[in-house]
Amino acid sequence: MTNVRIPADWPTTEEQARAVQDALRGRVVLDEPGPPPGTGRVTGVDVAYDDERDLVAAAAVVLDAGSLEVVAEATAVGRISFPYVPGLLAFREIPTVLAALDALPCPPGLVVCDGYGLAHPRRFGLASHLGVLTGLPTIGVAKNPFTFTFTTPAAPRGSTAPLLAGAEEVGLALRTRDAVKPVFVSVGHRVTLADARAHTLALTPAYRLPETTRRADALCRRALREAGSTGEAAGADA
Repeated sequence: MTNVRIPADWPTTEEQARAVQDALRGRVVLDEPGPPPGTGRVTGVDVAYDDERDLVAAAAVVLDAGSLEVVAEATAVGRISFPYVPGLLAFREIPTVLAALDALPCPPGLVVCDGYGLAHPRRFGLASHLGVLTGLPTIGVAKNPFTFTFTTPAAPRGSTAPLLAGAEEVGLALRTRDAVKPVFVSVGHRVTLADARAHTLALTPAYRLPETTRRADALCRRALREAGSTGEAAGADA
C-alpha cells in the first residue's frame, strides 16, 4: 500500500479547481479509437472514503482484457484532498488514484473509471482528467446518469440510448444485462464512444458493472478498512 501526499499546488477552492478544468479540457483527444476491445490489458480504478478519519483509498486492478484474470493490483491511501462539490469530485480522488496507478508493476493499458468523462457539466469528468494527466486511454462507466437525460434502452443486452445534455450527446445508456437497468458510458481520453461501448460489453460478461470496477471497488474498500485500523495514512497530508 502506498501513502499519498497532496501536491503543494493542488486546488483548494472551487474557483481554482474550475480554472484547472478549463485549462486542461482542451487537451482531451476524441479522435483516437484506443486499444481494440478484448486485447491487451485493462485497468479499473476506484476509491473509497472514510470522512470521519479524513481518509481516501484508491485501488488500481489490472486485468487481462481477454480472460479478465487479474494481472496486477495496487492501492494507495491518503488524506481527502478537496471538499465534496458535485462536478469537482476528480479533485478529491486524482492524487490517490495516480499513486495507485504509479505503484503498478506493469503498464495499465486502457483505464476504466467508476464515473464520468465527457458526461460531465463541464465536459471534463474524472476519466477525462485522469486521461489528460497520464496520457492513457480512459473511459467512464457510471452507475447513474448524473444530470443528463436519456430514453430507456431496449431490454436486450447491448441496447443503447443517447445520454443527452439538451441536444448534445455526451455518452450513452448501455444495457449490459437483459432487462437490467443500464450503465452510463462516456469517453474519457483517446477512445471513441463506439469503442467505449465495446469495451464495457467485453468487461460485463456476467454482471451489470464491469469486472474492472467490481474488483477495484472491493480492493479499495479493503485498503480503507486496513488503513483505518492501522492509522497508516497518519502523515499523508504534508
